Amino acid sequence: MANFYVDTTAVVHEIPDNDRPKFYMFGVPSYTNMGDQAVSLAERRYVENEFPEYQYIEIIEEDDDYAIPVVQEHLQPKDIIAFTGGGNMGNLYHNHEEARRKVFSTFVNNLTISFPQSIHFEENEDGEVEKKKSQAAYRMNPNLVLVARDAQSFHRMQTTFDNPVIFTPDMVLYMNAVDDLKFKRHGALFVLRHDSEKVVKQSTIDKIKTMLGTERPIDRVDTVLDDPQKITPVTREALFDAELELFSHQEMIITDRWHAMVFSVLTGTPCLLFGNSYGKGKHAYIDWLEHVNWIDYTDETDIDRIKELMRYLVAQKRHDYDVKKDFRQLRDLIKNYAKK
Repeated sequence: MANFYVDTTAVVHEIPDNDRPKFYMFGVPSYTNMGDQAVSLAERRYVENEFPEYQYIEIIEEDDDYAIPVVQEHLQPKDIIAFTGGGNMGNLYHNHEEARRKVFSTFVNNLTISFPQSIHFEENEDGEVEKKKSQAAYRMNPNLVLVARDAQSFHRMQTTFDNPVIFTPDMVLYMNAVDDLKFKRHGALFVLRHDSEKVVKQSTIDKIKTMLGTERPIDRVDTVLDDPQKITPVTREALFDAELELFSHQEMIITDRWHAMVFSVLTGTPCLLFGNSYGKGKHAYIDWLEHVNWIDYTDETDIDRIKELMRYLVAQKRHDYDVKKDFRQLRDLIKNYAKK
């Protein structure tokens, strides 16, 4: 399998010269947010499992500009262009949105898919300016299909853009659950943001820590790793496995990171999710995971109610869950194009 990405510090990997149709995934992250890395890993597994006739080719986001003319030179009618999913469509992360616009407005003759995203343009001057830029770029591509990963984003995409919108879970929910949980669970893990989306009060976190006491170890981490400094398609799977192992050791996860909840689902770890600045975790939880007994979402600040909720989650038995059927719209989209 080719990992095609253009790296200005290394040799340019050539696009394989064969008759297989290509599935080009732009915007693949090299930064150390393990949620976004898990998305990219899941996207690859999804395409390779469901559409083995396609050769999957990844392009690191910072190399998009170098890769675009190379892909244009080799592009065939049955090839598919995609941009990686996550939670950065909008004006909170300008670099990601600018890269997305460039890809969408360039490859206008092939099926182009924006993989499952949450969207948020702020209601201020910057949000309005950036929204208009995105509307103009997206409108240039009559073959662009947007995929929303929560109902709130589905509605926002429909009312913001003219492009068709479909609805699927976050791609990480395509991943298989950890089958054999041999780890002894001990302690609580706080997985908390340090960015502009953070809204949960430190006073609430401090009260939870006090309530948990000193009888069990308590750690605080983020899904954004301090080390290594860069992640590639070659190194990310081992880091993802290590992240799941970390979660598998815990009695309880307290987080405001959506993907920390997803990792908790995959590992059967009790998890309490707090909100972010625009509700992407809350709405995705309601849409796809409300039936999973050992996780929950809350806006609660009363420590006694939080304590009871945590006790309830820890006591829940694990059960089977499967949201893979909910990727049907995405599968049908690709399948129908592949048949042409």
